[in-house]
Amino acid sequence: MLNVLLMLSIVAEFSDSQTHDSGFPQVVPNRQQFFKSEPITISCEGLNGLTGWRVMKKINGDVRTCASTWEASTGPCKISNAYPTTDSGEYWCEMGGIQKSNSVNVTVTDLETHVILEIPAQPVMQGENVTLHCRKKDANSNYTAKFYKNGISIGSSSSGNIMAPTVSKSDEGLYKCSIADAGESPESWLTVGSHPTVPYLEIYLGLCIGLGVLLVVILLILVVVFQRNKHQQTIRNDTEETSLTPGAQNSTASSQPPSSPQTEDRALESVQKTYAMVRKPRDVKEMAAASWLQRGTSQRITSMDPDNFYCSIQN
Repeated sequence: MLNVLLMLSIVAEFSDSQTHDSGFPQVVPNRQQFFKSEPITISCEGLNGLTGWRVMKKINGDVRTCASTWEASTGPCKISNAYPTTDSGEYWCEMGGIQKSNSVNVTVTDLETHVILEIPAQPVMQGENVTLHCRKKDANSNYTAKFYKNGISIGSSSSGNIMAPTVSKSDEGLYKCSIADAGESPESWLTVGSHPTVPYLEIYLGLCIGLGVLLVVILLILVVVFQRNKHQQTIRNDTEETSLTPGAQNSTASSQPPSSPQTEDRALESVQKTYAMVRKPRDVKEMAAASWLQRGTSQRITSMDPDNFYCSIQN
């Protein structure tokens, strides 16, 4: 049961992790470059399903919370009027000084720069489409923009947009754009992420193993309970048989029919016959002794045992 619950928990956590770009803070709007005085919101809420994150920033080597005070730093960091020297830098999420997310770079242009490249702050997943927009400040008409990757031109567009369909890892790199008579944008890194492959086979095997272990445990419990009940029943049967044995003997004795007078007479007659057979040799001895006395034998017999006397006559 514990194994099954553990596997279900792992599956739930894995599914939940697919719904978040859990390794990066969220930047609203989702781009890395901003004009001066534009509003920016950076949030860590819901990162990895947790709350209480603090938005940290590193500006010119100085690390501090994005919020003005430590007590207010656990919520989203809202920058109402972005400024180059105070808001351009690296941002990340941190909790307890131990957990730390990946970082994003935010660039706020100064007054002299009138072009920015709208490039996502969040990673773009492999296979998705991404559109890069070269934007000119206060532009009211169409313009032609050129795009560069790692310093190499990759094309131009009269609409100011360039799209990369089904991006892959090879599309990662530093991008910028330029507009004639307006200038060039800063460079920003495009991050391409990959969708984690769902380990369906491993999850299936884990669930099967967990269910198998659960069934074996249940079967063992049933066997133990059955054997215990059987043993207790045997003990009860033996106890009942032991308690019923004297009564059974008494009932057996009482069930025997009483002896009839005829049976008793037959038994007495048998005993008398046996006694007569035993007495017969003794009577013969006594008769022989009397006959001897009658013949006038001069031998004096005193205290002679009839048995010895009978033996001498026979000899």
